[in-house]
Amino acid sequence: MLRTPFILVTNDDGIHAKGLRELVDIMRSFGDVAVVSSDVSMSGKSSSITSDQPLRVMPVEKILNVPTYKSNGTPVDNVKLSFNNLFERKPDFVVSGINHGDNSAISVIYSGTMGAAIEGSLHGIPSIGFSLDDFNADADFSEAKIAVARVFRSVVENGLPPFTCLNVNIPKGKPKEIKVCRQTHGKWVEEFEKRIDPHGREYRWLSGYFKNFEEESIETDIYALKNNYISVVPVTVDMTCYKTLGKIQNWKF
Repeated sequence: MLRTPFILVTNDDGIHAKGLRELVDIMRSFGDVAVVSSDVSMSGKSSSITSDQPLRVMPVEKILNVPTYKSNGTPVDNVKLSFNNLFERKPDFVVSGINHGDNSAISVIYSGTMGAAIEGSLHGIPSIGFSLDDFNADADFSEAKIAVARVFRSVVENGLPPFTCLNVNIPKGKPKEIKVCRQTHGKWVEEFEKRIDPHGREYRWLSGYFKNFEEESIETDIYALKNNYISVVPVTVDMTCYKTLGKIQNWKF
């Protein structure tokens, strides 16, 4: 008798985010679902963990009738908790999102959504981070949910290599198709705006823009999103620069 898969749903926008509820709604048709999410937004927390204070996790009102827990930890904390005595079973899949806003290109290293998916892959199970290119808190996820179901079904059928997860970014509105591609080479150019608060004290607010180093490429996730495709990028934790590895092996240190 086949066991029903146990699916962990988490995110970085916090337990009250609409995208989390929409992801739960999809996953219920694929298996047994549980939610562990942070009590506040953890956007931009990447793979950070909490080591300077106790972690507290507690059951709260169920989302769409599935067991739901909130914590004071980060998205990665929530995945770690789920593999360490929070549940009787360990998750068979980790899905993170649906994020409000895309996580394409270099954003993958800053994203708490992808931090959770990467952490899931470190436990050797198929993990996926889903993001919608719409920052609106009340974004329309109807088309995105169709894409999420298609990608998840393919992962169930085909599996993923160990220590590999998927970064899935979905354009706003009705997408054309799914495009398997690579991460765009580029960087965020940060600009810290100097501002004055109501008490006359100076502070700085992070802003900036993304600099695309390969605007002509048609193989990247940003090209896919700009041209209304769903981008699927396989992500691994090995950050070794193999191109440089060979060059420095003969250095005299």
